Amino acid sequence: MAQSTDDSIKQVLAALEVFSGKPDRESLDKANTWLQNFQHLVTHDLHQLDTSQRAGLRDTLLAALRQYAAGPRPVLIQICLALSGLALQMKEWDNAVMDIVNGLGQDPTTVPALLQLLTVLPEEVTSNTRIPMSSDEYRYQEARLLTANAGEVLKLLTMYSQAVGVTPVVQGQIFKCIKSWLQTGEVTPSMITDTPLFQITFDGLEYDELFESVVDVICGLIHETQEIDDNMPVIQAILPRLVALRPKLTAAVRAEDSDTVRGLCRIFTEAGETYRLLLLQHPETFFPIVEAIGECATFTDLDIVPITFHFWFRLAQSIGKKPDVPPVFLDAYRALMDVIIKHLHFPASAEAMSAQERDEFRGFRHVMGDTLKDCCYVLGTDGCLLRTYEMITEALERGSTGTGAVSWQDIEAPLFSMRSMGAEVNPDDDEVLPKIMDLIPKLPAHPRVRYAAIMVISRYTEWTDRHPSYIPFQLSYISAGFEDPDIEVSAAAGQAMKYMCKDCRQASRQCTPLAQKLISSFNQHLVPYLPQLHTFVQTMGPKLIQDDRLQVYEAIGYVITSMPMQEAGTTLRTFSLDLLAQVHSVVEKPSAQKEELQRVADALELLEALLMIVQSFGEELPTACHGTAAEVYPILDALIAKYGTHYFVSERVCRVLRQGLQFFGASALPLAPTVLRRAATSFQSTGYSSFLWLQAKVIAVHGSSPDPTLQLAISETYELSSAQVFAMLKIQAPADMPDVIEDYLHLMLQLLELRPEYLILSPSFASSFQVAITALTLVHPDIIFPALDLVRSLIAHDSLNPTPAPSPRPSPIPGQTASFAQFAIVIRQVVRDNGFQLVGFILAGLLTHFPEDALPVVVSMFRMLAVTWPNELATWLPPVVEQLSVASLPVAAKGQFLDDFARALSSGNVDQVKQAVVALNRAARRARERTRDLVA
Repeated sequence: MAQSTDDSIKQVLAALEVFSGKPDRESLDKANTWLQNFQHLVTHDLHQLDTSQRAGLRDTLLAALRQYAAGPRPVLIQICLALSGLALQMKEWDNAVMDIVNGLGQDPTTVPALLQLLTVLPEEVTSNTRIPMSSDEYRYQEARLLTANAGEVLKLLTMYSQAVGVTPVVQGQIFKCIKSWLQTGEVTPSMITDTPLFQITFDGLEYDELFESVVDVICGLIHETQEIDDNMPVIQAILPRLVALRPKLTAAVRAEDSDTVRGLCRIFTEAGETYRLLLLQHPETFFPIVEAIGECATFTDLDIVPITFHFWFRLAQSIGKKPDVPPVFLDAYRALMDVIIKHLHFPASAEAMSAQERDEFRGFRHVMGDTLKDCCYVLGTDGCLLRTYEMITEALERGSTGTGAVSWQDIEAPLFSMRSMGAEVNPDDDEVLPKIMDLIPKLPAHPRVRYAAIMVISRYTEWTDRHPSYIPFQLSYISAGFEDPDIEVSAAAGQAMKYMCKDCRQASRQCTPLAQKLISSFNQHLVPYLPQLHTFVQTMGPKLIQDDRLQVYEAIGYVITSMPMQEAGTTLRTFSLDLLAQVHSVVEKPSAQKEELQRVADALELLEALLMIVQSFGEELPTACHGTAAEVYPILDALIAKYGTHYFVSERVCRVLRQGLQFFGASALPLAPTVLRRAATSFQSTGYSSFLWLQAKVIAVHGSSPDPTLQLAISETYELSSAQVFAMLKIQAPADMPDVIEDYLHLMLQLLELRPEYLILSPSFASSFQVAITALTLVHPDIIFPALDLVRSLIAHDSLNPTPAPSPRPSPIPGQTASFAQFAIVIRQVVRDNGFQLVGFILAGLLTHFPEDALPVVVSMFRMLAVTWPNELATWLPPVVEQLSVASLPVAAKGQFLDDFARALSSGNVDQVKQAVVALNRAARRARERTRDLVA
């Protein structure tokens, strides 16, 4: 705000004048935008206006507030915000609040504007952290504006609320103003109870037009009495008024008045959470609050019921710490459990629900499931499970005797609740869970019931581990689920199959050796059923969708991991060769249709899933796996050669090869050169990034091997792949090939770590470095971070140190040697040649699209540049900074950064480099926030 007061006032008046007539849409939008901008200028730049000129600006805004007291509301809001910001910063305005009250409070036409300002003022003063003030200045002004005037404001609001002929609109503004001052803590609950406003607020619940505003005030009033001991007189005044609301709540529930129930539910749950300890200490007095919340939980509107959930959770946590629980609370949670299970019922017309409605209801059911866990915490899991068991048996009995109508929902909802309670169940239970498991085969064959029953089985796998006699029945029940025409049932069967094995295996990792032995016995229980599973995947597998097949193969993988190594190797080979036989049959054909290739890709995905679970047997392979790598690779190599131009095929085969490298370890070393060359030539012919990704994985596993054949392959394939990347960049923008850029960066990172000579001494290095710094311009965090890591590792390379470490080991490739001296020469030159562009990309990225956690890396890079290239950096920075957009970095911040950095370079103090970059980033962040505010 480097303009004169007259200019500022003229622009304010010009914008306001638009609203006094009948403006066209364009003029109205422009004026609105200018007023918003002006409000933000007051927030950010008032310090640039001479103190003597602020009074004129204040008087203009006060006149505008009076003129536009009746609206338009957006104009009134902007004027109030600007006045609030001005009052906070204008220390010479001694009695700002009372000046405004005296100026506007006596005229009924300006009272609405005054109330709007008094509502905005505490919110703006306490929440606008962007105003440039010191903490001491802020605290001083806050006390002057708010604390010193809170009592007078309450008197004013009391007077207005009792005035003859006060309109509902003004009354609503009064309640909003009370809420604003309550939330900031400047008005305390006791201050309100000492005024007629207290009773007026509760009386306001009887008026529909005031109801929501009044609910906000009462909730705020209750919330601010959290310091129980300090607010007991207030609480004693609130409680009888809450109890008196029960009839109103009951009537609203019966009338299905959602708005009223929602408001009263908010009040009662706020009271329940705030007075939670008092509920337990004095149930005879406070228990009506629990009863009211329980009544809210019974309401049919499922958007309102969750309002109560946090209360039930917090109360359960408090009850759990007490040795003795009053019976009324146990009864409340028993009733709550029945209510929640009733809400879990799918609608009678569930088939008519849209996909979105079904998804939303299912999500809500899982939220309700958490409240069922709260019931278990209070009542005990056995009792809760027994109650759900009784619900199912009662429903089945009604159906068998014909004494009542039974729907599938009556059975499915208790089953779902059993699944929700699973985390609380004792795995050694021999009372309730055997009854439940024995009940499952008797359940109706409805797909929703079968789905829920299968999910119950998968949830109680730890219990099944202790009771292996149930495994045959469970496997049979799950397997039958795969044959169900309902897709969701078969999906549940796949998930259950997997988690029967997975959960026990994961739990065993955190147990004692004895417990691990016990838990792994569960998977061993399943080993005799592997032939059955093998037959199943061969016969039923093709009929399943791919996601279900994946679940089954993951389950098989977990069973294999529990077997002795030799048996595990044989089993793994059996299942793997079945899948590879499908690949081989297609490769052997003269040509294949897309559907056949998709089946091949699916088979490879299953093999990948199996290998991901098994991972490795360690340094020693089972006998059955000896020679398997050499036996299998020709099939995959032929697949790439023949069909690698199909993207989905190349993706899958590369991922399988990566898992194979991990599984076979050192035994796959002889194949590594062949894999590298196939990947490089395939990348040349297709440009698919998966082949670059595979090269990086091969180098990561075997790059440190001294084998000369492998090392020659690494060097040659890097050159081939680099040439292809450069060729692609000539015809495509980097932003159009982010996957290639990302995987090429990871390839270079692997080389730099394991074989730096192949990267740094490569004839492609200069071009590769340009690719790395160009990657900094892409708005992709997955690309930005590896690019930053690569460039930082190069400019901080040990060879650049004045006293470098010994040279790395000699290259195993005949005729090629590497030394740190050579590394240093090459790196220094490539940075000199590209430094201007590098610094520009780093700064532009830092100020715009780099993630926030990139700042430490950027600071480190500038420190390295300042140490090794100080003179060049001093030359690069000024023109680079000059090119930066003023929108991203103000002119003053540019100059400050250049001055700070120049001092750091001249003093050789790298700590000052960090301070300069951090200050620059902070200034840019403020500029971004300001821009967002202006746009908003």
